[in-house]
Amino acid sequence: MRTKQPGESALLLLDAVAVLSAEGIEYAVVGAMAGSVHGVVRASLDADAIMSLATQKLRDLQKRFTAADFETELRYGDADDPIAAMLVLTDRHENRVDLLVGLRGLEFAAFARAVDVPFQGETLRVIGREDFIAMKVFAGGPQDLSDARHVIEAASDQIDLALLRRLAEKYGRQTALSLEVLLSKTGS
Repeated sequence: MRTKQPGESALLLLDAVAVLSAEGIEYAVVGAMAGSVHGVVRASLDADAIMSLATQKLRDLQKRFTAADFETELRYGDADDPIAAMLVLTDRHENRVDLLVGLRGLEFAAFARAVDVPFQGETLRVIGREDFIAMKVFAGGPQDLSDARHVIEAASDQIDLALLRRLAEKYGRQTALSLEVLLSKTGS
């Protein structure tokens, strides 16, 4: 593993991505790391990615990560949880990577829209701008909405509004309405 001390979750993510790539599993970085790519910089102690994987295959993937010296914890959401499952990876320095599976409303094409971003001599797949905004509006917390607003303001002339609206609809009526309120506040 590349990590040598606490505060290196991004390096742990690189090691996790190596395992995902070896297993042929599509992923996209989300959360604070994706936000920084899209113009929102804020501190975070962990790294997050979403995977294109059936929840039934998570136990096998967990075994693969354990064999690669990751500490693992597999969590399943209940029927009301918008995330079906999460594989939490940690190391001995308490760095953490959350690998999410089955985000309700996320369309499979989000993985194709992910962008390649160079990081530490490697390439990370990061969720695309419109998908990031729609996910943040769906999450709906104050920080999530602030992140979405900052991305919209930073790249308003580069956002595909038709795509963004379609993605918000996939997350449900409330997300679509919240997006429209947000767009009106940003003048988009």
